[in-house]
Amino acid sequence: MLVHAVLFDIDGTLFTGMEPIAGATDAIRFLQQEKIPYRFISNGTRKSRKTVLEKLKRLNLPVQETQIITPAGAAIQYLKNRYHISCTLLVSDDLKEDFVNAGISLTPDADVVVVGDAGDQFTYDSINLVFRQIMAGAELIALEKDRYWMDADGLSLGAGAFIKGLEFASGKSALLMGKPSPDFFREALASMGAEPETTLMIGDDINTDVGGAMACGLQGALVRTGKYNAKDLESSHVQPTHIVQSVASIPELIHMD
Repeated sequence: MLVHAVLFDIDGTLFTGMEPIAGATDAIRFLQQEKIPYRFISNGTRKSRKTVLEKLKRLNLPVQETQIITPAGAAIQYLKNRYHISCTLLVSDDLKEDFVNAGISLTPDADVVVVGDAGDQFTYDSINLVFRQIMAGAELIALEKDRYWMDADGLSLGAGAFIKGLEFASGKSALLMGKPSPDFFREALASMGAEPETTLMIGDDINTDVGGAMACGLQGALVRTGKYNAKDLESSHVQPTHIVQSVASIPELIHMD
């Protein structure tokens, strides 16, 4: 298998909660030794880029912030490209830091509503407020639409369930920033100067990680860690390039003829 670059999902692929998955550090060290570029392409929207960076440092490897591609970063660039200086956020407090640091004002009546995984801040009142904004004409941006993810204490709802509710109630479709958005994968490829056909995406979500990547022409490897579920694999139309036990299998994939 010809691989010149690798994209890593984070939660469920490199980590379970805050603990690295066995073999994750060795897999990345192997890529460093082989001089194969890689990026961390996360759909996580509870944590700021800085917090994600601190988490990745638990791998005991040098990690640069520029190696981390997040939906929040894509949303910020989208807002700036369209000269939006403010937005309404329904996200965790930690993630708001990325927008504030980028010079985006946070207001309760902006003409753009950005929704991510707000965790405990998803309440009837908070969702109803942004619903009213959308009905009044505000654009709806979804940082991600994941159904669920694997947290340290088990499967947890992602932002997708709440985004779908807003779409159903408002009759409007959200603009997706994260995986499986083709633009999100293209951003990651461009940051490495990589071609899709020689880039491997490795993740634990058959549709969002693997399916999204393969739809853009990348190779896709599904790991049996994190939220992997054999029933999801059986019911999905996606046929991964590879199915492996964990991220520890990367060296053997790279060396596969």
